[in-house]
Amino acid sequence: MSQLRIDPTPPHNGVQRIAVSGRLDAGSYPELDQALDPLLADDRVSSVVLDLEGLNYINSAGIRSLERVRRALAARHRAVLLVNLQPQVRKVLDVVEAVPVEEVFASYEEADAYFDVMQRRLVSKVAAHAPEAGADG
Repeated sequence: MSQLRIDPTPPHNGVQRIAVSGRLDAGSYPELDQALDPLLADDRVSSVVLDLEGLNYINSAGIRSLERVRRALAARHRAVLLVNLQPQVRKVLDVVEAVPVEEVFASYEEADAYFDVMQRRLVSKVAAHAPEAGADG
C-alpha cells in the first residue's frame, strides 16, 4: 500500500489546489503523476498549488515528478506553486535546485498574494497597450 495521500480541492478561479502528504518516492510518484495528468490538459486550470505540509519525504523520483509537471505547465504558460513545505523537503529541493525560489511559498496566503500581484501586473500591461476609447486612428 502506498504511503502517499493526494487530496484535491475543487478548482477556484483557475487555481487547482492539491494537498500531498506522506512519501513521494519511486513507489508512489506514479500516483501523483496520475492525479496531475488531467490538469495538464485542462485549459480551465491556470495554476496548480501543491500543499506539501504533510509531505515528509521526497527522493529523486518524486523530484522528477514535480519537475515533469512544472515543465508541462510552463510550456502552456501556466505555473505550479509549492506551499507549506516541511524543512527536510525544502532542503532537498534547495540542494538539487529543483524548484525556482519564486515558486515556493510558506502558506496559501503568501501564494494568493503572489497571484494577486501577478494578475494586477497583467491587467495593467493589457490596459497600457489597449487603444484609447474614442481615439481616431
